[in-house]
Amino acid sequence: MTLKRGLFVGRFQPFHNGHIQVIKDVLKENGEIIIVIGSAQYSHRLDNPFTAGERATMIRCALDEAKIPVSKTWIIPVADMHVHMLWVAKVVGYTPKFLIVYSNEPLTRRLFMEAGFKVKSIPFHRRSIYSSTEIRQRMLTNKDWKTLVPKSVATYIQEIDGVKRLRDLAKTDELRK
Repeated sequence: MTLKRGLFVGRFQPFHNGHIQVIKDVLKENGEIIIVIGSAQYSHRLDNPFTAGERATMIRCALDEAKIPVSKTWIIPVADMHVHMLWVAKVVGYTPKFLIVYSNEPLTRRLFMEAGFKVKSIPFHRRSIYSSTEIRQRMLTNKDWKTLVPKSVATYIQEIDGVKRLRDLAKTDELRK
């Protein structure tokens, strides 16, 4: 008997409450979820401030906080290829077998559909605020961001001094202009 697994790809920069709700939704339809940390090679950039390891830690902390059993989840970092026709094969090679892909990102959807996978849209959960871009912007402008991420993720970001890192990256980015 093959266990039904769903695949969910994201950058998780940072992991937020919308992501945890998507994981819960996917698990309602599947026995397990594979969470692919995309763009795993990038960190310490304004749009990708956290390392793949930090993002995996955020995800694990949030899953524990939400009481989602570890036995139902796989967290796998996958670097970008920049050769679209090979990227799906790379994901397949790095992950356990899956039957369905959950994504709203147009390129991700197209690539997996062309490779023969069933692709399903995921409902957005308060997308205007549950957006990693919005959360990073709030971090930069000293606005409330902690309520948009699981408490364990906010604690972890504070432990690694993630807000200061993001602000330092913004200063560096500004100096380059």
